[in-house]
Amino acid sequence: MEEITKDDLRQLRMLIVDDIEKLLDQKLTVKLEKDQQEWLRSKAVRHILNISPTTLQNLRISGNLRFQKIMGSYYYNRTDLLKLFGDGKK
Repeated sequence: MEEITKDDLRQLRMLIVDDIEKLLDQKLTVKLEKDQQEWLRSKAVRHILNISPTTLQNLRISGNLRFQKIMGSYYYNRTDLLKLFGDGKK
């Protein structure tokens, strides 16, 4: 049986990091494709904007964000979100 050297571990780490980066890129691509929908549920909006449920509720209550409530679920128009928060580009 061969001994494992520090160099072997470094190479393994680099392979693992590369694989993780590829998986994250794939997930981001799929997420962006999903996010192109016109109407978004609360969970998707919170995830995209990285805000809490309470922050989203406050935006609704204050009238800053239009919404539709359908069968107990809130839906937000993508266009309204882009107008309010911009397109996310800096």
